[in-house]
Amino acid sequence: MYSPIPVLNELKDLYDSTRDFLADGFELYGYDDKERYFPRELDDPEFLSRLIPFAQANGTGSMYAIWRSSDETDVALLPVVVFGDEGGEHVIARDFRDFLPLLGHDAEITVDHDSAYYFREEDDDHSGSHEMFVEWLRERGLEPAEDPDAVIAAAQEIHAERFRAWITPFYAKVGWA
Repeated sequence: MYSPIPVLNELKDLYDSTRDFLADGFELYGYDDKERYFPRELDDPEFLSRLIPFAQANGTGSMYAIWRSSDETDVALLPVVVFGDEGGEHVIARDFRDFLPLLGHDAEITVDHDSAYYFREEDDDHSGSHEMFVEWLRERGLEPAEDPDAVIAAAQEIHAERFRAWITPFYAKVGWA
């Protein structure tokens, strides 16, 4: 079993069955492999215990993680965050089910200190396995996000302030705040 999230296990099976990208820049790696994702400076056990990295978010090394914002035992119900490879970290989905349609938009996420967003030109080609992924989403009652900014805004309205308050002391400890 890849993870305790059944739909993420199904996504991993789909991901492993194709040689093409399911979504632009998205690559699944080891579930909860903290050594791969976080720099050594951020080795505080309290910090690491609240984040579950699971995928690369774009071609430059940004990554997706689940934030243990509460003691919720169903990890799929926790918010999804993105950490930018050049800095910036943001809540992007209220839970894993909200996250999947963002991937269906089929655009790399851009992350900076002030925002995270998906941008796609009308004439951009889709990833090689995009249609297979869209079919997979629909089998689960989901559709690709037509307005990813709205999904991110909804998640940030609920979680952004708490996430910022939680992460700031860890960054301050290593001199990043």
